[in-house]
Amino acid sequence: MKEVKEGQRDISIFRALWKLLAVMVKAAPVLFIVDIVLSVFHGMSWGVETMMQQRFFDRAVGMAGGTVSFWRALLALVGLGLANVICQVLNGICNFMPMVVERRAGARLSAAIHEKIARLEPAVFDDTKRLEDINKAEEGKTHAFWFVENILSIFDFYLPYFLFMGWYLFSLKPILAAAILIVFIPTALAQVIRTKVFSHLEDVSAPQRRKYEYYESCIVDREYFKETRLLGGFFYFKKLYLDTLDCMQRLSYKATMKSNLFELAMRLLAVGGYCGILFLLYDALMKGEVTVGAFAAVFHSVGALYAIMEEVVCGHMGEVAKSAGAIRNFLRFLDLEESTRQGMQSAGWGDIVLENVCFSYPDAPGEAVHNVNLTLKRGETLAVVGENGSGKSTLIRLISGLYTPSSGSVRHNGIETKSLSFASLFARTSAVFQKYQRYQMTLEENITISAVQKGSGEKELNRVCAMAGTDAADPAFPEGYQTMLSREFDGVDLSGGQWQRVAIARGFFRDHDLIILDEPTAAIDPYEETQIYNRFAEISKDRSAVIVTHRLGSVKLADRIAVMKEGELVQLGTHEELIAQEGEYRRLYDAQRQWYGEEQQPAG
Repeated sequence: MKEVKEGQRDISIFRALWKLLAVMVKAAPVLFIVDIVLSVFHGMSWGVETMMQQRFFDRAVGMAGGTVSFWRALLALVGLGLANVICQVLNGICNFMPMVVERRAGARLSAAIHEKIARLEPAVFDDTKRLEDINKAEEGKTHAFWFVENILSIFDFYLPYFLFMGWYLFSLKPILAAAILIVFIPTALAQVIRTKVFSHLEDVSAPQRRKYEYYESCIVDREYFKETRLLGGFFYFKKLYLDTLDCMQRLSYKATMKSNLFELAMRLLAVGGYCGILFLLYDALMKGEVTVGAFAAVFHSVGALYAIMEEVVCGHMGEVAKSAGAIRNFLRFLDLEESTRQGMQSAGWGDIVLENVCFSYPDAPGEAVHNVNLTLKRGETLAVVGENGSGKSTLIRLISGLYTPSSGSVRHNGIETKSLSFASLFARTSAVFQKYQRYQMTLEENITISAVQKGSGEKELNRVCAMAGTDAADPAFPEGYQTMLSREFDGVDLSGGQWQRVAIARGFFRDHDLIILDEPTAAIDPYEETQIYNRFAEISKDRSAVIVTHRLGSVKLADRIAVMKEGELVQLGTHEELIAQEGEYRRLYDAQRQWYGEEQQPAG
């Protein structure tokens, strides 16, 4: 995985807007366009209301002086009321419609992240930097819609309003229109500084946020709750949680103070401009350059004009500035280099050959697997054994094609895995991992989720459950296959061993030519493990299988045994061949001999 190029780090506001705008339009094209059109009319309606105020005030003064009839003044009042009603109706509609579009756009943005993740190499999930990228992208997604909405509102609501008011003030006295810029420039400059400050804040706070969220889960999540409380770890995680929270707050406080002090200075300049407009207006009235009605309307609207100016610059532009860093991170994530596995769609089923395979995890100091040469023959069962950290799990990820080697090659039926799409690699592959998932669904759904398109019948469910050593008629499943396996949803919970059997049944249920069992029986006693493996051997005839286990008593069923040590393949052969020679396998087996109740002595 290549690093993001430096040129990609600086994503402009306009590029971000353009890319996100395409997503918004696709999410709800009609609503989006209607929202923009109504916003334009909404902005202009406030300017029209100011003109109607001037007309009403002038006619009210004229009526008081006897130069304007009552009916003409009344008509001006009705026009002012109608303009106000239109403003309020458009205001309500324009506030409601973005919330509708947001829900649809949010779904598309979430889909974009998930689709991107699916196109990344799986090894990136062992890279801390990439995990931070995903975290930043999720944070950016939450800001994406309102980032676009805030920018668009500047152009489709505020800009029409300011242009209309600028034309109106210019028609009264040109210098009044120019004064608007005096108010706008300092507040706009403050937001430019704010953008830079908060973009930097997002970059430096993302690692702390990941820690904060993890420590929080260690304190309150069900997965950690019992152990955290029982072992007295609560206060330890609470301290880490509070320390990280304090660090985030200090970073945020520093950034906020820096931007707010600069913004305060700019606001003082803007207030000076506001006072200057009022003075020019008063001077024009005294010189007879504007009517009393125009003075009253403009005097009334200048306050609103300044408030709206502050709203757009400090509110909308401020939010854009504050979220710009998160948005850039979101777009950078979408720009990450993707997996190139878009080639052949099927390699067929045959031998899996590893040739001089090496693999290193991102930022790891050494190789997890070094120079492995191995052939898994079609229909063969291979056991992989070794101590913790010997490279067993990494090796099976390379065999399955989940990881591509750093050097060397892995070929399925003669075709390198890096040339095959994930869909073709995994179409006929099944697996049961030590860290299996406990889905909060029914027993049937927990099993059939591995092949939902296959459909299920009770006969097939009974078959895979029997192979996994579980039974839907057990009292642990009061409603059989329809038992909900979650107390959160008024169901039942299972022991670790019961959950593990369900996970094994899930792996067996999927139609496969290759199945991988990565220490799937850790929570099951050795005797029952042997029974499961024996049943597994029966159904795996004529299929390729890889078994990874610490317990060597069950590996005799394998056609061959691969022994890993410090990332290298140090021995390969049958149980009888390996036990008869000095080496790592016999050392491991002798250390576990008492578990198996055997009288056999190692060959001398």
